[in-house]
Amino acid sequence: MSTDLMPNRYRPGESNLPSRESELIARRDKVLGASYRLQYRRPVHFVRGEGMWLYDPDGRPHLDFYNNVPCLGHCRPEVNAAMAEQAGRISANTRYLEPKLVDYAERLVGTFPHELDRVVFTCTGSESNDLALRIARCASGNEGVIVSTYAYHGTSAATAAVSPNLGDAVELSPFVRMVSLPGPAGIPAAQAAEFFETQIRSAMMDLSRRGMGVAALLIDSIFSSDGVWADPPGFIASGVASVQEAGGLVIADEVQPGFGRTGACMWGFERHGIVPDLVTLGKPMGNGFPIGAVVGRRAWMDQFGATSRYSNTFAGNTVGIATANAVLTILQRDQIPQKALAMSQRLRAGLEKLAKQRHEVRAIRNAGLFFGIDIGSEGSPAAHRRAMALDLVNAMRDDGVLISTTGANEDTLKVRPPLICQAEHVDLFLASMERALIKIAG
Repeated sequence: MSTDLMPNRYRPGESNLPSRESELIARRDKVLGASYRLQYRRPVHFVRGEGMWLYDPDGRPHLDFYNNVPCLGHCRPEVNAAMAEQAGRISANTRYLEPKLVDYAERLVGTFPHELDRVVFTCTGSESNDLALRIARCASGNEGVIVSTYAYHGTSAATAAVSPNLGDAVELSPFVRMVSLPGPAGIPAAQAAEFFETQIRSAMMDLSRRGMGVAALLIDSIFSSDGVWADPPGFIASGVASVQEAGGLVIADEVQPGFGRTGACMWGFERHGIVPDLVTLGKPMGNGFPIGAVVGRRAWMDQFGATSRYSNTFAGNTVGIATANAVLTILQRDQIPQKALAMSQRLRAGLEKLAKQRHEVRAIRNAGLFFGIDIGSEGSPAAHRRAMALDLVNAMRDDGVLISTTGANEDTLKVRPPLICQAEHVDLFLASMERALIKIAG
């Protein structure tokens, strides 16, 4: 297993860089905190974005198949216009009456199952998960939290403490229990649900024996950081039911799978046929503008609100609401999730064809336009598979196509283009990946 917290990154001296970039890196290093990293062996330098493309200072386009934040593409004019129009009138907070806040809240909860009928706005996905954990602990009276083995749920102190993906240097909360997923464990699909439920029940039993109880099962329904293990659909349902029967709340972290990313449904948890207690949103909600939310059941929201106060000046501000409203309008009006599903099918077919030609492609997994592609032959050393995946990512970066890696060994390609992806973009991606596979094999 890799101990590098960001394997796909720039390391000084590893690449020859033009003076323009090397001088900028030197300036960064003199003023920015050491926790920052630059992606890719040769860092990318962009000055403009449009749709599926990012442009460097020389005008060279790079096809973005990695950034799910601008779900409607970079610098979407209609979204930017809504943002600018509101910023030109007033930027106010949720403590003032504002019809557009209520309008958007009604529209947003209308996309969820009827049980989820209340929303609280935040600034980020981390803040959403932090708040959801507070609500779950208030509602359940318990402290324990169950997460998947390599989960990532945010950067605040509370969410980092439930994010094993951040590595051994970030200490997990003593209230956290981790559960393995059936896919990485090699469990057949027919036994996946039973395996997951057994893991959940074992974690709950341990939390109970130690006097903590279960407050929440916190899951990203596409299990992105674990390596994109979303199948078989429904495998989490019995484990979810076990937590709810025990009095714990189920928090669906939809920061990555939400807003139509999985194609057939607006929300990733819907693929599994479950209704969580709380749903956390972020990133794509504003197509890059910092806005998030917690959507949940009235009973839990009321219980929390009776004893706690939550609001901040920026969360749910009028500019963010106007931006998010434009994003939701375009998603629904232009049937973006349905179109994204069609593109995911095209991409899947192309990858399967490529896998038959190139033994370096070990496995392909996806839900809609979110793909995990395992690199390296079965049985080859983990370090070799990881090195191959990183070589491939950087070869594609040099070819003008952006992706990255994920999973416990970082040998899984993470592919999640903006949802406006078209056939020509899919074909460009596949051609670049084929060239990169040939390059790293040679």
